[in-house]
Amino acid sequence: MLIPHQMLEPDTLTRLLEDFVTRDGTDNGDETPFHTRVQRARTALEKGQAVIVFDSDSQQCQLALKQEVPKEWLEEPPPRQPC
Repeated sequence: MLIPHQMLEPDTLTRLLEDFVTRDGTDNGDETPFHTRVQRARTALEKGQAVIVFDSDSQQCQLALKQEVPKEWLEEPPPRQPC
């Protein structure tokens, strides 16, 4: 499930981004300052290059490049029909 970053409280989004950029395997030897890596991730979300993915099985959020998520996840649901 995709979580629109705009729906998160600013502090929650910041903590999510900080968690993501400090996870094992995310630095790949990159010595860019922590604040810069957080800002890069935030910018990617704001530009629509990245998305927040919530996995209900593990109850975990991930950041993913938009091009790496299934296209059907990006489609808006059809409008509801009146009853």
